[in-house]
Amino acid sequence: MAVNPQDVTGLLLAWSNGDGTALDRLIPLVHDELHRMAHRHMSGERQGHTLQTSALVNEVYLRLVDSGRVHWKNRAHFFAISAAVMRRILVDFARARNYQKRGGKAVHLALDQAPEISQERTADLVALDEALIRLAAIDQRKSKIVELRFFGGLSVKETAEVLKISPDTVMRDWKLAKVWLLRELSRK
Repeated sequence: MAVNPQDVTGLLLAWSNGDGTALDRLIPLVHDELHRMAHRHMSGERQGHTLQTSALVNEVYLRLVDSGRVHWKNRAHFFAISAAVMRRILVDFARARNYQKRGGKAVHLALDQAPEISQERTADLVALDEALIRLAAIDQRKSKIVELRFFGGLSVKETAEVLKISPDTVMRDWKLAKVWLLRELSRK
């Protein structure tokens, strides 16, 4: 079933305005896309960890609902925020896992029931996050484009809509950001 972006936007606006039933109607419309976003990130993990994707989606829902009122603009804005939340969850989980490996007493995340993320992927995710933070210090927009495209899975058009720039600018910045990140990550 194809989801009409206007339906999602309407429900997001209603939810922003305090309509609690809008959230109940919204979740089935965005669940598949959030699941695809999570699956993209979890697909590089060890075989047989099907609960990871669902746990990640559930944690995104919890953080979005618990974050208080967000004044949603549209579907693309929702997925952009979801991408940022997903990035934060994955990086926090990876850092907590590395901290525990060094003998620390890390704070447990809601994902602690999910199977462990592999060590190599964890290191890559933390390194990417650190590189994105460095990129944001130099060029916030390029960092945001990477977050939206990589973590959020947004299309060039959707990314342009969220950032209020042209699709050509998104593509140019996306290419430059990938080259910059590749150089940064190869230094490690």
